[in-house]
Amino acid sequence: MTDRPDIGTVLISGGASGLGAAVVDAVAAAGGRPQVLDLNPPTRDVPHVIVDLADTRATEAAVEQLARTDGPPDAVVTAAGIDHPAPFDALPATEWERVVQVNLFGTVAVVRAALPHLQRSGGRVVTVSSTLGIKAVPDATAYCASKFGVLGFSRALAAETSGRVAVTTLVPGGMHTAFFDDRDEQYRPPEDAKLNRPEDTAAAVLHALRQPPGCEVREMVVCHSEEGSWP
Repeated sequence: MTDRPDIGTVLISGGASGLGAAVVDAVAAAGGRPQVLDLNPPTRDVPHVIVDLADTRATEAAVEQLARTDGPPDAVVTAAGIDHPAPFDALPATEWERVVQVNLFGTVAVVRAALPHLQRSGGRVVTVSSTLGIKAVPDATAYCASKFGVLGFSRALAAETSGRVAVTTLVPGGMHTAFFDDRDEQYRPPEDAKLNRPEDTAAAVLHALRQPPGCEVREMVVCHSEEGSWP
């Protein structure tokens, strides 16, 4: 049987809540060393930098700060994500653009800054798209655009860094997190909605991180068996 490598230091954007926080817990439980970038401090006492992931330059600087003070990452998981569902013509441009800035440009900024470290160590990237990065729905133009973008970026990155950096795209369905809390009632899942636990989705991330050298889980859809947005 092929030995599974240690996952080492894992930089997690959006690690203060939701899926990101579940990944932090999973990495720590597996003996890895989580680092966090988020607008809020993480609940677990781990090295972190408070940063607005919509700010590309600040995000890149935050990655370098953690690499300098706590050591470079062996892997990156880009779990930060926001949404503001509304009809396209009713959503202010600033709100529409912020969703794309956090979800897509924030993902790109983290990976761009971490890439030199990952190329030196033969590291791994796990980007987080969504089932709505494959299936489009009304009142989600910003979110769908950003998550379709993450999928396209990740596929191109995997092709470009083949043999040097392992790239996985996670395509999760809905989860029981605070992601839906601030939405108008019409955009919240019903009380009986079938959603995954974030810790179960985080276990799939850990699976991708623990593949032996040369083996990559390129893409994986992880959702409840009765997920409404898949297929």
